[in-house]
Amino acid sequence: MSTVSTGRPSLTARRREATWYEIAEAAADLFSERGFEATTVDDVARAAGISLRTFYRYCPTKEDALTPVLTAGVSTLVEELALRPASEPLTEAVQAAFTTATAGTRYEGPGQTARLIQVMGGVPEIRLRWLAAARAMQDRLVPVLAVRTGRPESSLETRVLAAVLIDAVTVALEHWASEGGREPLPAVSARALALLRLEE
Repeated sequence: MSTVSTGRPSLTARRREATWYEIAEAAADLFSERGFEATTVDDVARAAGISLRTFYRYCPTKEDALTPVLTAGVSTLVEELALRPASEPLTEAVQAAFTTATAGTRYEGPGQTARLIQVMGGVPEIRLRWLAAARAMQDRLVPVLAVRTGRPESSLETRVLAAVLIDAVTVALEHWASEGGREPLPAVSARALALLRLEE
């Protein structure tokens, strides 16, 4: 994600994220009310107040309508982790990166994000996209972990560690959403990471 000198996301990035949320929220409403199969791309675009062309610029298919919101958060997590001090224990670094990545965003409170995750988990076609996106994020995390641990990117340890971390974050998000966002998301992620035995 591009940033300005203040460290905040750029205006372009914020507008893009806002459009993602508008599409995702419209899709989540329609999927909940009508069902995934009965909702068309035209329906989602119309409900989001955008053209079909704009929809397809953000989402190649209807199945992709919700995933950008969640993958953007994980992508920011990877970027934040790369900025953490090398001397910081991995569990602490991941938790700090997660907290920074979600601060000031809709991940921070229950609101729409919890419902978006619930809808995503309940629609098999969308869940497949989410799992595929999580795998892509694992690949992005590998070089960051390789630098931190001093192991080759191709090593089994580095790749398994990336998979474990992304899975832990994913499960934390799902649990947080299933509980209606009652517990602060950083606290849920901290509990999830505490269950892991991460060695650098």
